Amino acid sequence: MRSRRSWFPVLGWCAATLTSVALASVAMLPVLRTATADESALVSVDQLRDSTVLSPTPAPPPPPPSPSVTSSAPEKPRSPSAARSPSRTRSTPATRAPTTTTPPPRDDSTTTVEDGWTVTTNGDGDRTYVRSFRMEGGQTVIRAADGVIKLVTATPADGFSVATVQNTADNLAVYFNEVNHSFIVHVVWQAGKPFAEVSEVGS
Repeated sequence: MRSRRSWFPVLGWCAATLTSVALASVAMLPVLRTATADESALVSVDQLRDSTVLSPTPAPPPPPPSPSVTSSAPEKPRSPSAARSPSRTRSTPATRAPTTTTPPPRDDSTTTVEDGWTVTTNGDGDRTYVRSFRMEGGQTVIRAADGVIKLVTATPADGFSVATVQNTADNLAVYFNEVNHSFIVHVVWQAGKPFAEVSEVGS
C-alpha cells in the first residue's frame, strides 16, 4: 500500500504538467494560426525577383524643355548680295619672280676703209663694202657683199640723167648722161672684193 501511495505524487505532477501544456496549447492556438497564415503569405526571393514587386520602377520622363526666350525685335533679313558674296579672306600677295632681261646681242663688227670702200666685218667674218662716188654728172652710192653688187642711190646733177646697166649680180654700171657727154661708174666683184672704175666719155 505504501508503494502505491508513493506513485500518486508523481502521477499528480504529470497530470498537472499535461494540463498546463494543454492549456498553453489552447491559449497559443490563435497566435499559431496567425503565424501560419503569415508564413503562408511569404514568398521566396526568387519569386520576388520574377514578380513585378522587384521590377525596377521606370524613371519619370524628363520635363519638357522650357520655351526659349525670343527677342521681341524681328531678325533683320540678310540681303541677297550678302548671302551670295563669299567670305573675304586675306590672300598673301604672290611673290614676283625676278625679271631677267636678255642682254642685246654683242656687236662684234669692226669697220675699216680699203681703197675708198668702207668695210664692215661682223662676228662671223662676213664683209660688207659701201662706197660713195661724186662727180660732175651726179652722185651715187654702191654696196657690195658676198659677190653681189647693188645700187643704193643715184642722184644726177642739173642737166644730167641717170641710167643703170647690170647684166649679172657681180657687175654694175651707173651712167650720168647729157648730150654727147657721160660719166660712168663701173663696179665688178673680183677676187673676193669689189673693184670700181670711174670714167668720162664725150665732151
